[in-house]
Amino acid sequence: MSSSQLTNSEPGGTNERQAIGTSWWVLEQAQQALRQVVGRVADTAWDRPTPCSAWDVTQVVQHAAGDQLAWAWTITDAGQTGDDPFAPSGQLTEPAQQLVDRTVAESAAAFAGVPADRPDTPTPLPQGSMAASVAAGACALDAAIHAWDIAMATDQPSPLTNELAVELLPAAKAIVEPLRNYGVYAAIVPAAPDDDDSATLLRYLGRQPNWSA
Repeated sequence: MSSSQLTNSEPGGTNERQAIGTSWWVLEQAQQALRQVVGRVADTAWDRPTPCSAWDVTQVVQHAAGDQLAWAWTITDAGQTGDDPFAPSGQLTEPAQQLVDRTVAESAAAFAGVPADRPDTPTPLPQGSMAASVAAGACALDAAIHAWDIAMATDQPSPLTNELAVELLPAAKAIVEPLRNYGVYAAIVPAAPDDDDSATLLRYLGRQPNWSA
């Protein structure tokens, strides 16, 4: 992650952040984006197509929630299992907002107990353990990109700010290539001259920044 994530800034500033170990800024921002986007989905939009071509909005929500639980349970060694995040049923057993709030809270609580300098933070990824900052960034990346998927599918503004994208890109570069081999991410989309930081991240993750249903 970039050094700006690791330092405090003056209280009240636009980039105010607490030190890692007390607050994982990038993870908080990404999880908040996911929660807010899910809360704004219209009742008639749950079966809309998404940038995740095999899944509708409900399935992306299930997948994103399942991934947050996977991070929480891996970090805390909870030994719990749930539905496969990569085989979402499209049938919710609880309200979507409740599901996302609950799973995000578990993930946030798990990372709250991770020291900032831990070099071997457990992860649910094939790469296994990694530095705490990269693990938090990877979890944040998952929440943020699926918040974007849902927002694009449901006619909402993009929750992926340039500031957040800059913070997420190092984690993406650290984890995505092995995962691309598993089909988790599509091939890199070629850059365009007017790309901003958000577009750069989206293209690296195999998404079209101007995607539309």
